[in-house]
Amino acid sequence: MGEEVVTKKNVLTYEGLRKLEEELEDLKTVKRKEVAKKIAEAREQGDLSENAEYDAAKAEQLEYENRIEEIEQILKYAEVVVEDNVDLGKVGIGCKVKIMDLEYNDEMDFKIVGSTEANSLGGKISNESPVGKALLGHKIGDTVKVDTQSGKLKYKILNIERSK
Repeated sequence: MGEEVVTKKNVLTYEGLRKLEEELEDLKTVKRKEVAKKIAEAREQGDLSENAEYDAAKAEQLEYENRIEEIEQILKYAEVVVEDNVDLGKVGIGCKVKIMDLEYNDEMDFKIVGSTEANSLGGKISNESPVGKALLGHKIGDTVKVDTQSGKLKYKILNIERSK
């Protein structure tokens, strides 16, 4: 018997899906044409062996093609969470959660998203991150302990709401 290949689902919110689709469209329609033009212009300059513009354009083209392939793979295995259908009775992907850091008495707001969309500076934490994983499934009023590299953290869940 052959081994069964298990493909990891890429969990996305609708907003994350839309952003990836827009980026993919831009890469395919705008960026590809721009880089092709740069390559053509560099070729017209003659000797390609010492042509820095040609080398830079080819590197840029490779970067775009790699990103196109990466986005297509993400979308191929995407599982979209519809925020309107999120159960607000507990923390889940697609919800916004307000927590209190019990050590520093500091309130924080996070949107729980799939790992593809995570952006801690934008207030989006992954369901696979230590904090995101610890919060999943808990209710308002619960205190959650999180093991991190800097030690154990304790958070109290203050509110769960739609991310919109």
